[in-house]
Amino acid sequence: MSRKGDGEPDWEMAPDSDAAFEADAERRARLRDIADDIYGDTSESKQVAAILYRVSDLYDPDEDTSPEEIYLNVRHIMDIKAEGGLRKE
Repeated sequence: MSRKGDGEPDWEMAPDSDAAFEADAERRARLRDIADDIYGDTSESKQVAAILYRVSDLYDPDEDTSPEEIYLNVRHIMDIKAEGGLRKE
């Protein structure tokens, strides 16, 4: 989890998780189609595609996620990448 310099979670930057996201199969499918289109050989294209899939989960009634959770997950991934990845040599 991304943290501020004082060790606290980076909550103030996360979107308001009280927002309601109604199930929307068309929107979910459109986001996933875009993710499939941009998924490529580079780590960046794979990361953006993964983010779009996570955002599409907001519109899936079978998924339990929030904008805050997605934001914090993405921040964590970006922090790991900035530090050289999981498999630093």
